[in-house]
Amino acid sequence: MSDFPITSANGQKMFANLPAYYEKSRVIQVDMNAKGVELDYFTQALNEVLNQFFVSTATWGIEIWEKELDLTVDTSKPIEQRRSVVESKLRGAGKFSGQLVKNVAEVYDGGTVDVSFRPAEYAFTVRFIDTLGIPPNIDDLKAAIEEIKPAHMVVDYKYRYLLIREIQNIMTINQLQQRKLTDFAPFLEE
Repeated sequence: MSDFPITSANGQKMFANLPAYYEKSRVIQVDMNAKGVELDYFTQALNEVLNQFFVSTATWGIEIWEKELDLTVDTSKPIEQRRSVVESKLRGAGKFSGQLVKNVAEVYDGGTVDVSFRPAEYAFTVRFIDTLGIPPNIDDLKAAIEEIKPAHMVVDYKYRYLLIREIQNIMTINQLQQRKLTDFAPFLEE
């Protein structure tokens, strides 16, 4: 190899495919590096555009998804919350069922959710199993469920909190101090 380093990964690949008599040519090395850098940028841009086609990897394209699904564009929300709203809307199509509610709720919560129906009362309950306290995206979840549920049905939400019996003789004072106050059961329970 000669004294000019080819820094581009694509430039190195292209240079490796050339005949051996170009190995000592600085002109060819500079040319392959320049073309390789441009190809690196092109590949990066192509992958960035490809990421926008999938909700789970969309960044600047999430706004396009939101507009396409007639969702409110709120750039003040974290990208993960915006993605969960879009994904929930995509999953929320179809016949109303417990599985549909479960799928939508789990997208927002990121944890396991249980849905139970009380047909005589025209009601159902969404119970959060893995998440402690109230999920951060609860208002968007409630709006999504309101949109997919029949108008005559009532929905209740049950949250999971840490109870004294769950932490007694298990957690140290230092471990307790590391927990958020919202993880613990409120004083006024049903």
